[in-house]
Amino acid sequence: MKELLQNAQHIVIFTHMAPDGDAMGSALALWNWLNVPEAQLNAAEPQCKRAGSASVHVIVPNAFPAFFNWMPGADKIHVYEKEHTACDVLIAAADLFICTDFNDPKRIGPMGDKMLANPCPKILIDHHLNPTDFADEIHSHPEASSSCEIVYKLLFGDQSAISNEVATCIYTGLMTDTGNFSFNSTRAELYDIIAELLRAGVQKDAIYDAVFNQYSEHRVRLTGYALYRKMRIYPEHHLALITLSADELEQYHYQVGDTEGLVNMPLQISDVYYSVFMREERAKPGTPKSRIRISFRSQGDRPVNIWASEVFHGGGHANASGGEIFGTIGQAVALFERTYKKYLKI
Repeated sequence: MKELLQNAQHIVIFTHMAPDGDAMGSALALWNWLNVPEAQLNAAEPQCKRAGSASVHVIVPNAFPAFFNWMPGADKIHVYEKEHTACDVLIAAADLFICTDFNDPKRIGPMGDKMLANPCPKILIDHHLNPTDFADEIHSHPEASSSCEIVYKLLFGDQSAISNEVATCIYTGLMTDTGNFSFNSTRAELYDIIAELLRAGVQKDAIYDAVFNQYSEHRVRLTGYALYRKMRIYPEHHLALITLSADELEQYHYQVGDTEGLVNMPLQISDVYYSVFMREERAKPGTPKSRIRISFRSQGDRPVNIWASEVFHGGGHANASGGEIFGTIGQAVALFERTYKKYLKI
């Protein structure tokens, strides 16, 4: 990886569609690390940063939630959906790609084909199961809490100095991908990393406030509507389902990220161990069907990733997965109800 970075002059960092905190954190941690001015480098650090000698760009497939706007470097991100012509130029000119928090080129949408058309080296940094074999350098660790954890180990495993900007990005990914350390976060090693990030000056309470306490009134009202009107409980399987149609989202002035974390809320009910959330994205011009995005969560020794993979073309971690189908909310619910008994423990 160091050799690839030393030889690169035009680096493009990708992360997945609908970027979450781990996607944003891992991509921006790398961007900030690669853009540290030479004068600020600690003598103990590996001299493989491309300070001043390489262009480094982060490209995301579509818009990210506004509550990540504060992250260091977020204002420099290119959104492919809005500026695809300029992004195509950057992708074609790249001599190194770094792919963070996704395991298949399909997860970056149309950019995936553009990336594969460029034969330059590709580095994959990810924690999802079963990565496809598209990268030259693969750092895949499904046991990790997040892709940000892997980025930390790659960049700072030798205990070299870490800037506050990089540490802030990494902490954001650790916090969000573990539900503020409520799942996939039982390894002591993770808290050793957190301790180092705090020593680097991370303001963990301020990060929590920036991500979780800056919601709009519309978002809070949408959450109340979803829980009161749209949550169904399947008591025999300790299962909850929430669905929101495109019309319902528009009624509450939906913005990207407004349903983030909604899938976790039914797990607060004492006898609910599984939660599924379905959100409709209205069909775009030229496409015949809406996309139904589906999130899965569970507690304890109750995996949902196999269900997400085999039925809903997705996957992920045992307790936190995602998937999608094209069609209507009704079709998605019908498929859900035909299959859940096969995959869930009673």
